[in-house]
Amino acid sequence: MKIPFVKQSTIDYYQSCRKQGVSLFDFIHGYVYGRWCYNYIGLAGDKEPWWRYLWAPLILIINKHTPLLSNDKNRTGDSNQQKATWGDSYHGKPLPLDEAVKMVKINRAVNTEVSEQVLPYTRARDIVLNNPEKIVLLDCPCRSGMKNPCTPIDVCILIGDPFATFMLEHHPDKTRQITADEAVRIIKAEQARGHVSHAFFKDVMLGRFYAICNCCSCCCGAMKAQSHGLNMLCSSGYLAEVNADNCVRCGLCAEKCQFKAIGFNKESAFIREDKCMGCGVCVQVCSKDALSLRLAPEKGTPLLVDSI
Repeated sequence: MKIPFVKQSTIDYYQSCRKQGVSLFDFIHGYVYGRWCYNYIGLAGDKEPWWRYLWAPLILIINKHTPLLSNDKNRTGDSNQQKATWGDSYHGKPLPLDEAVKMVKINRAVNTEVSEQVLPYTRARDIVLNNPEKIVLLDCPCRSGMKNPCTPIDVCILIGDPFATFMLEHHPDKTRQITADEAVRIIKAEQARGHVSHAFFKDVMLGRFYAICNCCSCCCGAMKAQSHGLNMLCSSGYLAEVNADNCVRCGLCAEKCQFKAIGFNKESAFIREDKCMGCGVCVQVCSKDALSLRLAPEKGTPLLVDSI
């Protein structure tokens, strides 16, 4: 029986939560996250700072359950932690262009246990795409929360139900359904602008991949949090490297790098490996083929779509 005033996508999300054993608290958290995402995620913006005070009680509750910052007892990614940190429950993994494209071109359902090596966070266990043909484009909550955001705004890609339909029903003025080919065009255009693609995971989104965010360090809440010590991003598992013979020190790669991971010496560019997240944007913008990505086991294991 249809419940009055409750959208079908909300019912579908609740039923999915029950099947996955998600607690009532986490269901409510997930509903708030999706229903009021422009206020929830917009807390990191500068457009309406007064929202931060209204949401302070929720932040305190969340911090009690999932500490925002790592400490000696609760370190992000540590299987022996007493409590999962915010970075464990909600994080993004940068995707090189080829892998980001594959994520939206999957033409089959995927239900795979993902090891801690692939995504070194305790809450990201599953990649489950129950409805891979449903792709929804969303106005970026991070950019929408800025007074002078980077453009375009509509660059967040939601993949699979119940989340795609939930956002489509609850934010009809900020969403539209798109094809996989259009999603690929958006990802390529954003990376050409120097913006980073992230596969995002969140515990209350059934602990799984649900979106590809394409954003920049000046607008993205996750990148801002990362720069302030709140671990919301994990490395792609790659590092950029420089072919000094090809480098002409034009500076474009450093200009586009969102993580300030590229510097220059007298001969060529060089990579600050402690800052590089392996997103591959620099590789895409270098016209001299002076940059490439190499596997970096010390940074983690790449999320390889072909292997899931």
